[in-house]
Amino acid sequence: MKKIIYLCLSLLSFSQLSKAQLLKAKPTFSRADTLRGTLSPLRSCYDINYYHLDVKVDIDHKFISGSNEFQFTATQNFNKLQFDLFANLKVDKVVYKNEELPFTREFNAVFVTFPQTIKKGSKESFTVFYSGNPIIAKTPPWDGGFIFSKDKSGNPWVSMACQGLGASSWWPTKDHQSDEVDSMMISISVPKGLQDVSNGRLRSIVEKPDGYTQYNWFVANPINNYNVALYIGKYAHWTDDFPGEKGKLSIDYWSLKEDSTKARPHWDADVKPMLKSFEHWFGPYPFYEDGYKLVQAPHLGMEHQSAVAYGNQFKKGYLGRDLSGSGYGLNFDFITIHESGHEWFGNNITAKDIADMWIHESFTNYSEALFTESTQGKEASTAYVIGIRKAIANDIPIIGTYGVNQEGSGDMYYKGANMVHTIRQLINDDEKFRGILRGMNKTFYHKTVTTEEIEKYIARQSGLKLNKIFDQYLRTTMVPVLEYKIEGNKLTYRWSDTVKGFDMPVKVTLKPGEFSLIYPTEKWKTTMLKDGITQANFQADPNFYIKTKNIL
Repeated sequence: MKKIIYLCLSLLSFSQLSKAQLLKAKPTFSRADTLRGTLSPLRSCYDINYYHLDVKVDIDHKFISGSNEFQFTATQNFNKLQFDLFANLKVDKVVYKNEELPFTREFNAVFVTFPQTIKKGSKESFTVFYSGNPIIAKTPPWDGGFIFSKDKSGNPWVSMACQGLGASSWWPTKDHQSDEVDSMMISISVPKGLQDVSNGRLRSIVEKPDGYTQYNWFVANPINNYNVALYIGKYAHWTDDFPGEKGKLSIDYWSLKEDSTKARPHWDADVKPMLKSFEHWFGPYPFYEDGYKLVQAPHLGMEHQSAVAYGNQFKKGYLGRDLSGSGYGLNFDFITIHESGHEWFGNNITAKDIADMWIHESFTNYSEALFTESTQGKEASTAYVIGIRKAIANDIPIIGTYGVNQEGSGDMYYKGANMVHTIRQLINDDEKFRGILRGMNKTFYHKTVTTEEIEKYIARQSGLKLNKIFDQYLRTTMVPVLEYKIEGNKLTYRWSDTVKGFDMPVKVTLKPGEFSLIYPTEKWKTTMLKDGITQANFQADPNFYIKTKNIL
């Protein structure tokens, strides 16, 4: 989500020079990047089972303090482990069995030494107490951090977003996407008179003697730590339910009190149709135990699991604009649809390494087209997904660098969606395609995955040879070029600007009014055309994300 502004504004105006400059740039990484992004032995030695995050938010001083309990299972024998907390936040102490543990810090990593060996298979716990002023986001949610703002009535309105930046920017955690905690208690204390909304279900509200109110939320499902959220303000709350595939799904709406009148009809228009569409395409909502919540936030939006952040100003499209230019994008609220799509791709199925974030964004971006198809028809869906191609930059590969917390190109959104759409054309069976999407969410239910696992699953279930297609679209910036020439009724063709061995079939007009598959490779091939097809009216099926070049 955090790259949407960059995609919507910057990419549309990229010059060819700037693209070339970006292609030449080689990222450099530091020891701090490695500590943050690598699943080292000091992190893989323990598997997180449960967190209890207990945080007090001092809004006047933009200060947070509290603790997080780590309950874990040892995956090997060890006496030292790493957890993560940004260096601007102080570790006050680490407590294990009522004793303080020694610890050291290096950048944003904290290393704890235990008094004896923790045996493989044993279940243990320790608690980190911390405090400080968290990073404040300048342009949330894209740069990450806390947002201390006010609503139109002057009441405090506070939230945070930390995808990419990391959850350790505001709470101590094992900050690596490969290890999702199995369940979690989130206790947020706020000044009396304000409310906190967080993930999961509200267990209790406790009035504290210091003038603060503690809200205790329990998350029953595995959750990735960048999804853990708080929303503090003066909220209106109302409920509904949806008759889903696994029974009655609770829906909770939280808007600012002052916006509730316009929020109700606006959200009603999209939420149930969205749930119906996405359960059809992807399978049951993945977090029935925690319910679905839509929460108004002081930033544009984020896929916070079971507590989706909404900040699209109750407008259709993306802040009132259709990103596809097709017109169809103005018939739904982009943020409601996109961020909710992440409940399946990103929250249910999570990439182990942020370098593989295309798994989150490509399928979620395509979910917008699928929602369009469910509500406006297939022609509208096709126009939508083809329309978003204008935002593709082809600057750097979609897959980032592994082990250093580095994502790839923002093309993971629009180019990734068009790759998925292209593969759908190759499958050429919408029910089979839908079965693959549903099967992914069932097979990888509540799991963390790699690109290799997703590629192999789609190839196996489709029965297609897709490895070169994934290589082309995910690992290069090249768009396949179908070179062709027509002499009389003879069509000669081949692929260029492709990875070695690229042999993707593509549909073209071999006869008037009809697309047929041809099978180009890097070598020239020839086939015959039916009468009526000439240089002027020969074309490739626009559903395929390719370029064509007439070699005269």
